[in-house]
Amino acid sequence: MRVVLAEDLFLLRDGLVRLLESYDFEVVAAVDTGPGLLRALLEHKPDVAVVDVRLPPTFTDEGLQAALQARRQVPGLPVLVLSQYVEQLYARELLADGSGGIGYLLKDRVFDPDQFVDSVRRVAAGGTAMDPDVVARLFAKETNQSGAMSRLTPREREVLALMAEGRSNAAIAQRLVITERAVIKHTSNLFAKLDLPPSNDDNRRVLAVLAYLR
Repeated sequence: MRVVLAEDLFLLRDGLVRLLESYDFEVVAAVDTGPGLLRALLEHKPDVAVVDVRLPPTFTDEGLQAALQARRQVPGLPVLVLSQYVEQLYARELLADGSGGIGYLLKDRVFDPDQFVDSVRRVAAGGTAMDPDVVARLFAKETNQSGAMSRLTPREREVLALMAEGRSNAAIAQRLVITERAVIKHTSNLFAKLDLPPSNDDNRRVLAVLAYLR
């Protein structure tokens, strides 16, 4: 699996390269600036991009903006964003794109190699990998607003939050201490409430997360 990595701190960038390669990823480019990231993404068209939000030259949101610009030219390009903090605006901007695999993790998650690598693979496969802290912040903000959230029960919101983290039905059932059949029932109900009919072309789990978090 081919990866483009963007991280301005040399030690962390080098550590991520070594980590990914130890799990049989091929890091085709490791860059440290926003412009360098955009060039690498358009040149290599990787299976997944792992991107720090803040890159030189201004250390604001160059990494995110380069990734979004690349996705406009390479639709569906999977992007996993890394951030030091929960930055809701950046998370929403990434989610608003609505195509291809997406992820938003806090950098602390990198210290759990298995969890980090699982997130990279999930995003590369077209799924979502949202940091639990990011999901909690986004969901908390929406709880007091009208719309989709007002139609979901507390249990359905719990299921959707775990779906946003990229968890399977079995993992959701284990976390909530319910049966997989109950999880399937809750997901079917929330799909209906979010107006997501069955489709052979779309991943409704991803669409449900996007529809809500947008």
